[in-house]
Amino acid sequence: MGLLTGSASVTRFKVTARPEEPDFDEARFTEIDPVAPVRERIGIVPFEPGAPYRIGHGRWAFRVRVDRLKPDPTLVAERLKVLIAAEREATGEPTVPARTRRQLRLQAQEELLSRAAPRSKVIECVLDDHWLYVGTTANTWLGLVVGVLRQVDVVAEISTPWIDRSEPELESEQFEVREPWQSVRGCRFLKALLADPEVTVEPESGGARLAVRGARVSLTGAITNELTHLLERDAELLAAKLLLEDTSLRLDALNWRVSSLSISNDHHESWIDTLGERLETVEAVFETLDGKYAALAGRLG
Repeated sequence: MGLLTGSASVTRFKVTARPEEPDFDEARFTEIDPVAPVRERIGIVPFEPGAPYRIGHGRWAFRVRVDRLKPDPTLVAERLKVLIAAEREATGEPTVPARTRRQLRLQAQEELLSRAAPRSKVIECVLDDHWLYVGTTANTWLGLVVGVLRQVDVVAEISTPWIDRSEPELESEQFEVREPWQSVRGCRFLKALLADPEVTVEPESGGARLAVRGARVSLTGAITNELTHLLERDAELLAAKLLLEDTSLRLDALNWRVSSLSISNDHHESWIDTLGERLETVEAVFETLDGKYAALAGRLG
């Protein structure tokens, strides 16, 4: 899932500072040198080889690529057994000391890394004036994207309606908020949103995640009855798969992120046109959710 093809997963950021023309080549990606001790490389690449970063007025498209060299744990364990057997045979001792075992494990890892190919992750991003749309909802990758953008003087913060409106936090008896951008308000909003005539829970292949006292509950399939039952018992609705008018999506209300967003894949001659059309859908979904949040905000406390 990303921004250009398939169903979209998107986290929205508000850009608080950026140059008039960001120089993305300042943080360009370079591959890992096989003979260097480097195990990770992070950088920016164009959407297509040789393509421009600027795709419109105040709009830039790029991808953040992450390459990591990491030995397969199963292969490390198998190689370690061979090295331990060889050590026992060389010393004549029935056991191998813990210190030697640690050294042999490091040796096994280094041997495998010398022959391993890096694993790559590519995250699609669009910087649209003072908004940043990132094609993932995973915290690990989001942190890397924000970090690499700081290298080109682009500063971005996760955008949520409760942050934008400077609303005080609410408390819940069901769970504790752990991240600064999260809020119980998002969960209360999602619960209230289900009464909106333009919104329904996916009736057959639905999904929802809830918090009850001391536990998390996941529902799949035809979830309507069980979901209603849990909400009547004051469970907090963390995320749910929704039909928003004619659009299917999963809203992570606690973090204000959208995934599994269905977007028609009309093919254009240019990937820039395709991306622009798909981004219109993404922006419209967030605008709709923001508007519905504003309408319900007074009832969430």
